Amino acid sequence: MPTLRRSSVVSALLGSLLAVPLVTAVPPAHADSRCANPHKVRVPGAERQVAACLDDLTTAGTVASGHTDRTQWDGLHAAGTRNPSGVPGVQIDGYFPDTSTFNTTHGWNHDSQFVIRLPKRWNGGLVVSGAPGTRRQYANDATISDWVLAKGYAFASTDKGNNGAEFFKDGRRPGDAVLEWYHRMTQLTVAAKATVARHYGRSPRRTYAAGISNGGQLVRWALENHPELYDGGVDSEGTFWPRHGVSNALVYLPVALRNYPKYKATGDPAAHAAMIRAGFAPGSEFLWDFNYQLLWDGTQRIYREEVDPAYDGDLEAGIPFCQSGTPNCDADYDYHSRPRSVHQAVKRASMSGRIGKPLITVQGTLDALLPIKVHGDAYAALIRSRGAGARHRYYRIEGASHLDLEYDMFPDRMRPLLPCMRTAFEALERWTAPGGGQAPPRSATIPRQTSGDVVNSCSLG
Repeated sequence: MPTLRRSSVVSALLGSLLAVPLVTAVPPAHADSRCANPHKVRVPGAERQVAACLDDLTTAGTVASGHTDRTQWDGLHAAGTRNPSGVPGVQIDGYFPDTSTFNTTHGWNHDSQFVIRLPKRWNGGLVVSGAPGTRRQYANDATISDWVLAKGYAFASTDKGNNGAEFFKDGRRPGDAVLEWYHRMTQLTVAAKATVARHYGRSPRRTYAAGISNGGQLVRWALENHPELYDGGVDSEGTFWPRHGVSNALVYLPVALRNYPKYKATGDPAAHAAMIRAGFAPGSEFLWDFNYQLLWDGTQRIYREEVDPAYDGDLEAGIPFCQSGTPNCDADYDYHSRPRSVHQAVKRASMSGRIGKPLITVQGTLDALLPIKVHGDAYAALIRSRGAGARHRYYRIEGASHLDLEYDMFPDRMRPLLPCMRTAFEALERWTAPGGGQAPPRSATIPRQTSGDVVNSCSLG
């Protein structure tokens, strides 16, 4: 099993939780006959907005112009990913009223920041997303925004209202920070639809929700709770918080933190068996070291602090990388023994499975941060149990994991997930086309692609 040096991992994943934005101020608009008077369109409810005419709304242009922050999307796509470019239009950056100040982008020190992009050549559609992980509003630029802009869609993304490694400090009671994510997704969707209508002179014909990881979680919640706002959604490896059940991230992550060091040191079969029972997929072992070093510990502590701040007393998000047996160590956290109030906090943020519009889910079978057994499989089963299975397609992508950066580390064992998300989006377009559309292939496990352009192609059946 290869061992990764922490320094090399952190430098490779520039979009990690502690990334510092490169963007310090929104550059001014420039005169351009293709989008005269970009400031005339106001975003409803925005406390502040800055509009700019850009020659290219994609990352090929916005990195140079200062209208994105690549630290927020590095690591989410494979190095060989091909993205379109050359999409002129208007970009609006701004924020909605909020009291928290985790987002330092543009020097605003203000949360609930958003970006809305309005391409000159509009196809009549809108795609809305929320940031994955604890990243910010530009996190979907290279994975979603570039691609849908080139297809003619307007695009909008939110930082979810709180972000970074201390997002748990927001809100008055446990679970409030996550609940704000849902509110900000709804708020941006309503505002973006109105902004699109004002800019183009007509309302969008189609509105889709799309997201990765925690952004996929927002897609699920949106289609369960506000299906009237959308025509459908694509959920890539979304986080699943069940209302009831035996497992969630706060159940399996402590198992990993306790057992992986023993497995790494000696190959302890009991430690390995404990991790497999917790939900980690057999065959994903070669990814465990990367996830242990960079993801498991921080994820466990900050999400546990959000729903169960009393566990570690006055500490905030516990003790990093503590050994089992250390007082208040998250490696020994036992979710099922915690007070009812903790379970209620999780329940407030949970999924019901009652999706009201078509949803396509893709997830990698080797996902070692959100194991597919606990997340994708469990959510698909919940949807079926609620009688909404006809609205759902679920594609289990063999060989993909949570970050496509992992494919670059192990290209001989893996495949990236992003091309399958893009194929799923096109399947959703056909499914929701006027007049009934074309239903996607049945839900299935998709064999690992080993030939052709693996980084930029994916077939779902």
